[in-house]
Amino acid sequence: MKTPSRKSQTHLFANAIANKERRKLYARQAKPYGGVWFGLGFAGLIGWSVVAPTLLAMALGIWLDFRFPSQFSWTLALMLAGLTIGCLTAWEWVSKEQKRMAKSQPPHDSPNS
Repeated sequence: MKTPSRKSQTHLFANAIANKERRKLYARQAKPYGGVWFGLGFAGLIGWSVVAPTLLAMALGIWLDFRFPSQFSWTLALMLAGLTIGCLTAWEWVSKEQKRMAKSQPPHDSPNS
């Protein structure tokens, strides 16, 4: 197996440093996500997108169980339905945000640049 020449190794090292510096400069200038506050806000948004439908469905279930007593628990069934809807909503928001973040990334490093 042929070992790379010293000049080739130096060139690869210089490219790696240049790529790293370019990524750092991009991250400092772009700040597309707002840092820690964006993360906390997004986590809260995801949390409430799950909790709100679950609580609303449970409230409806409690009202149905109170108005129309039966062996079937509307509270439990609607709680699970609300939880499912909330999780699907959160999943959709996270996937949209992930796609948006991927689009705003710097170009990939190429070994020849």
